[in-house]
Amino acid sequence: MSTLANQLAAAEREEVARGIRLLLARPLLTEAADPVGFDVVRRRREPLAKWFDYTCGWSLVVEPRRGYARLAKVRPTADASRPARRPRSGRAPFDRRRYVLLCVAAAELLSIPVTTIGMLAERVVQATAADGALPAFEPVNRQERTAFVDVLKLLESYGVLRAVDGATEAYVESAEAKVLYRVDTTLLMRLPAAPVGASRQAVPPDEVPLRFEELLSGLVRERRYGGSAPPAGDGQTESEPEAASEAQRNLWLRHSVLRRLFDDPVLYRVDLTADELAYVTSLTGRQILRRAVEQAGFVLEERAEGFLLVDPDAIATDVRFPDDASTARIAALLLLEHICAAPGGLLPEQLSEAGGELMRRFPRWAMAYRSEDGATRLAQDAVRVLCDAGLAHRAGVRTLARPAAHRYRVVETKSTAAHDQHADGKDSDVQETGNAAATDGSPVEGGLW
Repeated sequence: MSTLANQLAAAEREEVARGIRLLLARPLLTEAADPVGFDVVRRRREPLAKWFDYTCGWSLVVEPRRGYARLAKVRPTADASRPARRPRSGRAPFDRRRYVLLCVAAAELLSIPVTTIGMLAERVVQATAADGALPAFEPVNRQERTAFVDVLKLLESYGVLRAVDGATEAYVESAEAKVLYRVDTTLLMRLPAAPVGASRQAVPPDEVPLRFEELLSGLVRERRYGGSAPPAGDGQTESEPEAASEAQRNLWLRHSVLRRLFDDPVLYRVDLTADELAYVTSLTGRQILRRAVEQAGFVLEERAEGFLLVDPDAIATDVRFPDDASTARIAALLLLEHICAAPGGLLPEQLSEAGGELMRRFPRWAMAYRSEDGATRLAQDAVRVLCDAGLAHRAGVRTLARPAAHRYRVVETKSTAAHDQHADGKDSDVQETGNAAATDGSPVEGGLW
């Protein structure tokens, strides 16, 4: 009997760890998108909710009948590394116009369980016309219809909209397209993760640009920590709430450190405040950190410079690096070698030159960047990948490597075909397929990764 109990306990621990990592990667997990993963979260929802609340201070809502689980990740600092993306056109990030249409369309959908694309478009036209701060929505314009379709497809991917008749894409070609939707208004209300509703930040429209940072900070202010948390300044560290009790202060320290550990690619000690660093290096803080990491099924890499979590199963990994899935990520790995070799960092001109050298070296690679400013755009996109992964940062106009960047070593490899060509005395240059870069992913000796 005890053996069976041990087996059941071990199975529960494994499923809870898997559920944690699933939700970290996909804070909105739907049964339609991942039935197996959702079933794990549904069955282990109570221990999962307790873990997220204790460890990160995040709330988890699981609706088994409606088929979704929503983890409300809250962070006092803005993070632009995970924008909403268009489901079409190469998954380009949303621009300002699409975000505006998303907010207006979501507001209009709250009161209508069933609608058509034409009726919703007309409501958006009326809403934008009635608000002087918003540019009018003009369905007669193809670009406007394309932006509107991107918004609706995003809501469909969330499960908020379900097309029961017709296809949303048809609206791009004609404003007379017929599409019938069923709206999940309950799920729609779960999308915002901010603990403070935007309607409670009512200010005159002309004051919004001047007070934007203050208003943004107000949306994520959490009362459980006591006092009020001022803006975090440069966006690198979170600010401690003022006038909090000792218990509230310790709660904030635990959540502020562990939120970043489980949500960011790398947590550097230099990015922590003095109090956060003291907490994470204390006996209690280290015990809590290590226990949380173990419960979530991660492997902890701890170095002199900071902390990094490795998921052996890659469940919690939403963006992989290294990865040959995109040109920018291949270029990022190749440019990383140049950045690491320059202790003082590289200027934009030097990065552009390095990007141009890659394009000259592999003439049939990176075709989307074959334009007059292509090398500059390639370098910019690659640096953005490195910054989002915590491997590089910008200091003024220079781009510098961060310690974790040194855990990668780039080597050239040759395919079997290239080797055979060399044996025949033919050209054996490395092909421009992205396989010219490889990494062992292992830490190097010393304090650096």
